[in-house]
Amino acid sequence: MTAAWQLGRAHGLSGVSMRDLGAAVGMSAQSIYFYFGSKDEIHDVMFADGYRAALAHLAPYAEQFDAAGTDPVDLVEAIRASAHGFFEFCVSDHTRYELLFQRTIRGFEPSAESYTLASEFLDLLASRLARLGVEQAGIDLWTAVMSGLTSQHLANDAGTGRWEELLDGAVDMLILRLLPNLHRRATAKIKRSTR
Repeated sequence: MTAAWQLGRAHGLSGVSMRDLGAAVGMSAQSIYFYFGSKDEIHDVMFADGYRAALAHLAPYAEQFDAAGTDPVDLVEAIRASAHGFFEFCVSDHTRYELLFQRTIRGFEPSAESYTLASEFLDLLASRLARLGVEQAGIDLWTAVMSGLTSQHLANDAGTGRWEELLDGAVDMLILRLLPNLHRRATAKIKRSTR
């Protein structure tokens, strides 16, 4: 799998060929066909591998969210932390981000097994937001904003961090819009503690 990711990073995801993968692991292209029936099968294994990494990376943020219980300030901090965790994971590997979150390989559809991992990943935050009362349209909005900031960073940031600096403001805006009661409770608790 390491060789496939290295080739994807060097030549683009569509540039991962059976011949190059074989050469990278010391096998012929024909031998690679013993393990993978097509390039799409390689992409599928990479897709699953990427989502396993995503689940491992985001699991501690889900645990932080669960540990927050009903405390409004802790919940807001956990939501912010999960946004930063998602952003960090995505920008750490542009090629992996393209495979997992964008449709860059024409005709590629992940297998049902691999897509199950993607669904688990998407459910990590969605289920927690849903428990707080956020409906599907709000979860879609959340996903669009976080993915948008990530895409802007990957496409346009030259090391300035300007898109990452917008994360907390975007989270606050989304909480205010989607979870106004949580926002009020957190603000009131902070005011009480600063008196």
